[in-house]
Amino acid sequence: MLEAILLGSAAGGGVPQWNCRCTICRLAWTRDPRVRWRTQSSLAVSTDGARWVVINASPDLRQQIADTPELTPHEGLRHSPITSVVLSNGDVDHVAGLLTLRERQPLALYASEAVLGLIEANPIFRVLDQALVTRRAVRLGDPFVPLDGMTVTLFAVPGKVPLWQEGVATAGGTDGSTVGLDISAGGRRIVSIPGCAAVDSAVLARLEGADVLFFDGTLWHDDELMAEGVGVKTGLRMGHISMAGERGSIAALRDVAVARRVFVHINNTNPVLIDGSPEHREAERAGWEIGYDGWRASL
Repeated sequence: MLEAILLGSAAGGGVPQWNCRCTICRLAWTRDPRVRWRTQSSLAVSTDGARWVVINASPDLRQQIADTPELTPHEGLRHSPITSVVLSNGDVDHVAGLLTLRERQPLALYASEAVLGLIEANPIFRVLDQALVTRRAVRLGDPFVPLDGMTVTLFAVPGKVPLWQEGVATAGGTDGSTVGLDISAGGRRIVSIPGCAAVDSAVLARLEGADVLFFDGTLWHDDELMAEGVGVKTGLRMGHISMAGERGSIAALRDVAVARRVFVHINNTNPVLIDGSPEHREAERAGWEIGYDGWRASL
């Protein structure tokens, strides 16, 4: 058995973003039923429904735990069903939630050597007692077992260093600063790629035959932030492929053999967030689901 719960489906800032009045955030603030509120990107997976691996520690992790009964304490004075955390990159929206897990709870933290190096270099993460929180650097391509019966393999995808490392670190590309996760149990597979700058042949090869694909859905168009008047960077500059267009992810992944495909890490400017919008309908016609907080699958 392989279970998955999408804890958070939005990109950094969530939907609505706390200080934003872009088109979609305005709809969300007014509680327009077409726009779901979403927390920042995170996923939980399990083989038994009792012990869980969290993929990326969102800044909203405490709320996500509170909203997910499977992840709340069930026994004794101190307890958590979360046994480990795996990081796909060092972005703030994927690592800030580690600070929520500082309350002396045993767990393992897995990441590529590049990402774990960022964690170890930042003194704020010393609040995670290393006598209880074991940091485990994972070599790309080498499977590891975070739970009995579950195997995870990290693989490099095109990306970039986190925003907070720009100007300090120059590494990026496919050096392990951004990775995908190939998760398998009981003959079933989930592939999670919440951040990706391009779909290359190596990425395509990893996806073949997956039961569920969670894929970067940050933007619909590359210049979306500028068109909305809320940013100056393109999607590619931020390390994210867009959904639409000849070079977008919908076209690039059209022929890949995947049973279910779900967009995650969706920015608050992306019109697919509006149920029934032309963009939402186009993505669904192409076989995509638009991820939302609480989305579940039992494989």
